[in-house]
Amino acid sequence: MTDAVETIDYSKTLYLPQTDFPMRAGLPEKEPGLVKRWQDMDLYRKLREEAAGREKFVLHDGPPYANGNIHIGHALNKILKDVINRSFQMRGYDANYVPGWDCHGLPIEWKIEEQYRAKGKNKDEVPVNEFRRECRDFAADWIKVQGSEFQRLGVIGDFDNPYTTMAYHAEARIAGELLKFAMSGQLYRGSKPVMWSVVERTALAEAEVEYQDYESDTIWVKFPVASLAQPVAGAAPALDDTALDLVEAHVVIWTTTPWTIPGNRAVSYSPRIAYGLYEVTAAENAFGPQPGEKLIFADALAEDCAAKAKVTLNRLHSVSAEQLGKLTLSHPFKGLGGGYGFPVPMVAGEHVTDDAGTGFVHTAPGHGREDFDAWMEAAADLRARGVDTTIPFTVDDAGFFTKDAPGFGPGREGGAARVIDDNGKKGNANQAVIDELIKRNALFARGRLKHSYPHSWRSKKPVIFRNTPQWFVYMDKDLGDGTTLRSRALKAIDDTRFVPAAGQNRIRAMIEERPDWVLSRQRAWGVPIAVFADEDGNVLKDEAVNQRIMEAFEKEGADAWFADGAKERFLGNHDASKWHQVMDILDVWFDSGSTHVFTLEDRPDLKWPADVYLEGSDQHRGWFHSSLLESCGTRGRAPYEAVITHGFTMDEEGRKMSKSLGNTVVPQDVIKQSGADILRLWVVTTDYWEDQRLGKNVLQTNIDAYRKLRNTIRWMLGTLAHDDGKDVPVEAMPELERLMLHRLSELDEVVRQGYDAFEFKRITRALLDFMVVELSAFYFDI
Repeated sequence: MTDAVETIDYSKTLYLPQTDFPMRAGLPEKEPGLVKRWQDMDLYRKLREEAAGREKFVLHDGPPYANGNIHIGHALNKILKDVINRSFQMRGYDANYVPGWDCHGLPIEWKIEEQYRAKGKNKDEVPVNEFRRECRDFAADWIKVQGSEFQRLGVIGDFDNPYTTMAYHAEARIAGELLKFAMSGQLYRGSKPVMWSVVERTALAEAEVEYQDYESDTIWVKFPVASLAQPVAGAAPALDDTALDLVEAHVVIWTTTPWTIPGNRAVSYSPRIAYGLYEVTAAENAFGPQPGEKLIFADALAEDCAAKAKVTLNRLHSVSAEQLGKLTLSHPFKGLGGGYGFPVPMVAGEHVTDDAGTGFVHTAPGHGREDFDAWMEAAADLRARGVDTTIPFTVDDAGFFTKDAPGFGPGREGGAARVIDDNGKKGNANQAVIDELIKRNALFARGRLKHSYPHSWRSKKPVIFRNTPQWFVYMDKDLGDGTTLRSRALKAIDDTRFVPAAGQNRIRAMIEERPDWVLSRQRAWGVPIAVFADEDGNVLKDEAVNQRIMEAFEKEGADAWFADGAKERFLGNHDASKWHQVMDILDVWFDSGSTHVFTLEDRPDLKWPADVYLEGSDQHRGWFHSSLLESCGTRGRAPYEAVITHGFTMDEEGRKMSKSLGNTVVPQDVIKQSGADILRLWVVTTDYWEDQRLGKNVLQTNIDAYRKLRNTIRWMLGTLAHDDGKDVPVEAMPELERLMLHRLSELDEVVRQGYDAFEFKRITRALLDFMVVELSAFYFDI
């Protein structure tokens, strides 16, 4: 019989890593507890106390719209901001972050109107302030939801005291900013063509429009030459031998908007283009141009035009710019409905090219900016020639032709023709115009064209250019110091840091080319254009009136403007019969463009100007743009020192995310499945200023990277279990230890440089390389 073998546990004699830090993160389960702990301990307030007295760093939050749950673009945006704020806080700054919300505007109005329709109610039968209260309550509910969702992403900020554009104080300050523009003479009432949404019944700003593919009717229209008399100023006084041939000719224009022909008042040409007189020698179609007709085209486009109409042309001779300037045309609808008897002059225009069309531009000053500019530039000379330069209002707010479009407006058999209906569908206006042109033998050719066309970014429906009375801010009026709003904005752009640098040229090009800023909207939920005007559009400039308005808004909100007796209350001793109370509301971009005033200037925990504005690249035409104009108009400089932009989120194939394609990534789903830290890691491993791809494979790549980081950290924590905590002088360390300290120092420099440059991918890549290569594969292995 043998003795039992004694079992010895040698594991206790080995220095194996020991740690309670688990291998599996369990982020979806653990993260909510972390967020609650931060809230219970009032972490944001403790950070402020700890950083008291430090230099402030302020990243001003661009306000998301208080309407619906957050999407992946919101996650990208807010995580980037949080990373920047944390980096500055850790580097010795007091990084205050106040989240904000944009609350006014059409999307919320639509939601309330939908609720009304479901209940059989009509918005127009509801008192305006009751409607506004429901809009306010709707926005307040979504602010709570979105605030919780942002905090679940790990974002730290003053969510207990956010800013909102619908707060009474904010509405008072927004109105006060508008009144500054009014008092300085920058605000004016004008009649100009603006982008108009028939579906939404309101004017739209550049920032509220996106371009989509759209198929349009295209027509080539013949304008008969009426006379060679009354040449424009500066034109040669004598006619050459070929000029008389033009009396029987037609000038041919091309347009993708047939419905604008009733609004035509001129035809534009370019002195830089070579033109010719052509005769039709053969025609395939029984309708349209016939043999013997004489037509004027740009030489570079005559062949293409002939192909469109299926005719053969013979060039007779050149037509000079001087000759064109002497021509007066007749409107192709002359006599229709007793109208269109006015002369149609030829005007020179810088916008005319021979890249497409006919080399002539149909000029309807009520339906296009370039048309309007060409018309106004020639207006003085045209009036001297006896031409009425009044711009007609040919289309109403619902898209119907008016009495200014005889034959197509009221009184037309079947009713006034319509450009676009309430659902954004094409009306019968184009066909009505084309039918009349055919009847009058004024149609040269017709076709279809798919091209980029402006659509409302909210309704996703096409818009029209329509002449309407609106309130504008001048871009080029002298502000009394030799500068204009445009010149101030351009200088401010030069003084601002842009990340990436290409953003500077992008916003510069927009400011250089933009028209006057249209501020008015014909809606109910917003800050009103709180001014009084006489019948000529002159604004009442009385500081006492302004003070009463702002004090009322501060106590009661902008609802005070719409309350019974508001006009008499605010006018005081002024004769109410002489002043009109403007009931339009402000462009919501003016609201958000004023956030720097009631947030950065008015809160003692912040500062003006902000260090950084950070938003998507579309905000070069949105929040960056409106904030720049508002601040330059009232303070002479930008409200920010630096502008950072990020791209859009795409699926893994680079396609736009869409519910119809089933390729959307919902941040709430990712958080439930993998945790917010995976989204945060994705954000900092991308070149965020470019469009970002996201999907299962990209998320899995970041999950794998997270595990590598976690396992490396876990191993290091485990080895520290046997550390006695005593410091070891550097000179006493083994060479390997000193090498790793050197590598760590190099990493520290890379990280600091990366944060200074806002290059987070550079930081993350360096960190992963250090953890996986320098530590795991090298240091730990020795």
